[in-house]
Amino acid sequence: MTAVEFAHPHYLYLLLGIIPFIVWYILRNKSLQAHLQISSVDPLKPIAKTSKVNLRHIPFILRMLTLILIIVVLARPQSTDRHEKTTTEGIDIILAIDISGSMLARDFTPDRLEAAKDVAVEFISGRPYDRIGLVVFSAESFTQCPLTTDHAVLINLFKDIKSGIIEDGTAIGLGLANAVKRLKDSDAISKVIILLTDGMNNTGSVDPLTAAEIAKTFGIRVYTIGVGIKGMAPYPFQDVFGRTVIQKVPVEIDEPTLQEIADMTNGSYFRATNNEKLRQIYVEIDKLEKSKIDVKEYSRKQEEYRVYAGMALLLLLIEVLLRYIVFRGIP
Repeated sequence: MTAVEFAHPHYLYLLLGIIPFIVWYILRNKSLQAHLQISSVDPLKPIAKTSKVNLRHIPFILRMLTLILIIVVLARPQSTDRHEKTTTEGIDIILAIDISGSMLARDFTPDRLEAAKDVAVEFISGRPYDRIGLVVFSAESFTQCPLTTDHAVLINLFKDIKSGIIEDGTAIGLGLANAVKRLKDSDAISKVIILLTDGMNNTGSVDPLTAAEIAKTFGIRVYTIGVGIKGMAPYPFQDVFGRTVIQKVPVEIDEPTLQEIADMTNGSYFRATNNEKLRQIYVEIDKLEKSKIDVKEYSRKQEEYRVYAGMALLLLLIEVLLRYIVFRGIP
């Protein structure tokens, strides 16, 4: 529901100052009327007042309205939606995405990383009341976005991730441990990590199964997704002339480890071999049970003083034209 609020409401007290102006105008208008004592007014009855005389108070009314609008402008009106804190169904989810160089393989359209980003954005958009965060990993891992219900910000950050922003490698255990760190203090009944990778753990200081044990300790369920076709996948390379050439490379996904991580944490393991299969996996994960969370909705305030200022300027212009052209010479 849209309402109008004032950033400086104390200026509205100036409206009380308009009352003395109105009283002064009434008294002044009476004092300007001439008085003549005569025995009878019958000879004067046929003389009717002109329309100008009857409407001579309009400029003063317009001036008072202009003054009121100026005071409203000083109070700085703003339109805003009502802020409401509601309890709704939701779940805390961390998306842990592999951004290593192998995610540029083109067995997905346009490649594995972009396909994973597109499907994840669809998933986020379909769960407006969930708190969702994003962790990325390669040889290292960092949090791109902590748990939040501001999905517009999350999606913008999601679109910014690309391969090569951190050292190349596949630290699955480190990525999982970072995601667990973001969820361990959550009060949600259901805490979930969706771990997506296309390779095998080959670096990092944390073993994937050790990270899974930690997730299990904190009651975090991990859904693992292996991305890549089975066999050989097309991968872009640059030749000595700087041209991009496509060569076939073997797809190596540590499915036993990913399956074990899912089993240890009461999750599930999925294998995505194309864009549509990846989308179906997220649809299945979307059916997770939900827990109640508090969501406080905020709306952006919009300044409305320009409308009142424009109205004040228009009324002032009309008042000047009436006073010095139409009602000129009439007190």
